[in-house]
Amino acid sequence: MLMERNLQEMIKQMTLEEKAELCSGKDFMNTNSIDRLGVPSIMMSDGPHGLRKQDGSADHLGINKSIPATCFPSGSGVASSWNRELAHTMGTALGQEAQAADISIILGPGVNIKRSPLCGRNFEYFSEDPYLSGTLAASYISGVQSQGVGTSIKHFAVNNQEYKRMSVDAVVDERTLREIYLASFEHAVKEAEPWTVMAAYNKVNGDFCSENSRLLTEILRDEWGFSGVVVSDWGAVNERDQGLAAGLELEMPSSNGVGSKKIIEAVQSGKLSEEVLDRSVERLLSLIFKAVDNQRKSASVDVEAQHQLARKIASECMVLLKNEESILPLNTEDSIAVIGAFAQHPRYQGGGSSHIEPTKLDNIYEEILRTATASASFSY
Repeated sequence: MLMERNLQEMIKQMTLEEKAELCSGKDFMNTNSIDRLGVPSIMMSDGPHGLRKQDGSADHLGINKSIPATCFPSGSGVASSWNRELAHTMGTALGQEAQAADISIILGPGVNIKRSPLCGRNFEYFSEDPYLSGTLAASYISGVQSQGVGTSIKHFAVNNQEYKRMSVDAVVDERTLREIYLASFEHAVKEAEPWTVMAAYNKVNGDFCSENSRLLTEILRDEWGFSGVVVSDWGAVNERDQGLAAGLELEMPSSNGVGSKKIIEAVQSGKLSEEVLDRSVERLLSLIFKAVDNQRKSASVDVEAQHQLARKIASECMVLLKNEESILPLNTEDSIAVIGAFAQHPRYQGGGSSHIEPTKLDNIYEEILRTATASASFSY
């Protein structure tokens, strides 16, 4: 149930220090809270193809283990289906799982365009095609957010290579920028209205994305009508006050007070208008309370049902021809050879921030054994 709150009045009661602190994370995956004003903390979790909620030491490299979650096909797999409804179904299931895990925002989908085979995140992204990427992203976002859980479309923008990923300056002419690199974001933002947009590490035409007013304000807000919160990629903030002025509301993760101090000093010196800070705080409060009002405290998921759904989605992503009613000339008593280590130890996901601990994992070897007839000879 959505509650009416006077955010402007709440902001008037906040100290400068409280406003600044709200614009940075509390820790690795949670926003800051203001207990005396009843402003709670909300939790985010990596996606995009499964939750990576960590109880212990959190990281963004997939080093420390996370709580088991359903492993759905990655973005590249979903794109192979060319199926909007499938992306929506997967998003809905992820949203349900997030509700049960008390997660308010899923950090996905990733819609960067595949321009280099050396990009280590390609498996997370949908496609080389901006239209396909944007269309599937919009469906995914709509599915997740139909469950009262937010999304964070990423990485905005032109973050498409691994070499010097965090510092490279992507120099792009206007037509290429619009038609290739921004089109998927534009489509998804306008159609599905993600709760947040994640600013990337790199520079675009000379300015870091986290401080790029052309990207974050002129294009994203003024042209596309985005009304949510812009969050930094983890550790992507350089000059915090400049980022805030450019349109980046939330720095993640916690900078242990460094970012807050820079904001306070900038306001006190007149370098940064407190009105700009107040506007960012209002957007953050809107996001936090939207998440809180949509929380379902008694939410739960059927782990086996989620696994079966993941299997169904995976089959839609990879199967080109089905042997329904034995239409294919295949002899079920023939010998079957299974070759390769992946048959028993499948490579079902990539590494890094999207790496999850699956609740259940099937492999080709066991599935063939299960479905083969008793008279078939089998070798591995």
